[in-house]
Amino acid sequence: MKKVWISLIGAILLTGCTGQSEATAIPSTTESLTKKKEGTKTMTDQAESIVQALLHGKIGEVYEQTSPSFKQQVSKTQFVEGYTAFSSGLKSWNQHSHTSINGSYYGTWVDQDAKRGLVLTTDEKGIITGVLLKPLQNYPDTDNALTKLAYSAPFTGEWYVFWGGQNVLSNYHYEVESQRYAYDLIQVKDGLSYKGDPAKNESYFAFGQEIHAPQAGTVVHVVHDLKDNVPVGTMNAQEPAGNVVILDHGNGEFSYFAHLKEGSAKVKVGDRVEKGDLLGLCGNSGNSSEPHLHYQVSDGKDLFQSKSIRVQWENGWNPRQGESITAK
Repeated sequence: MKKVWISLIGAILLTGCTGQSEATAIPSTTESLTKKKEGTKTMTDQAESIVQALLHGKIGEVYEQTSPSFKQQVSKTQFVEGYTAFSSGLKSWNQHSHTSINGSYYGTWVDQDAKRGLVLTTDEKGIITGVLLKPLQNYPDTDNALTKLAYSAPFTGEWYVFWGGQNVLSNYHYEVESQRYAYDLIQVKDGLSYKGDPAKNESYFAFGQEIHAPQAGTVVHVVHDLKDNVPVGTMNAQEPAGNVVILDHGNGEFSYFAHLKEGSAKVKVGDRVEKGDLLGLCGNSGNSSEPHLHYQVSDGKDLFQSKSIRVQWENGWNPRQGESITAK
């Protein structure tokens, strides 16, 4: 299949360890919960109507709904020709995942054969800020090979899956073997991941939240002295994982807890921890654009040399982008 890309411009997302661009949009006002829910439904419905318009050949009409910055980088001719070439033989677009956080919408669709993907991003007014067309590759052998141990959630309360799943559209880590089954987790209230000054780490609901061991293990690596990124949005690409704790579960499985808060690690190398023990606090260190937890299980203790393993959650969870996880 010919690779055709239409630029993904202005996508408002979250950045983590791999260093791919994902920043977070900041709305100017905070709305009520009811209005936020209504707004999310409206954005989802609008996005679905846009995708269906593409499916039915209304490509030029869709282009007219794009933002000025999109039009500056992609001409109408490029858009129409690119989509037409990419969609040859297309029968349907089926929604795969969506998320609406901090005033921006990110939705993904796959074709009838799960061979092609479409990403659409819009602002809170429904204006298209980005479109990405991407051939999809899957890895069924590793997708179906779960961890030997069953893991509990490494936190308490409700957390939101910003990146996660067995698809590059809903989990940008998926293309990278060392992080294929990683999760980026935040906390969300009323459609926002923060309250107050968005430049301050303390404004984010996830910042400072306790991170716990999801299984027993031995601590094999700890970094605790890296500064949290200030202001929010700046990143430390030289130390991608930031402050991190790594547990060896003793069976060829290692848990990673990355982007922890400076000085918050409660363990040291050699410590034996039990399931539920406090490891540290969620932070915004390393290659992170806002406070969040990067969690994954791998087959070794080197984050970038080991292979990620799909997590078997003890309660049968299979969370992916846009879903919430609640743990006691």
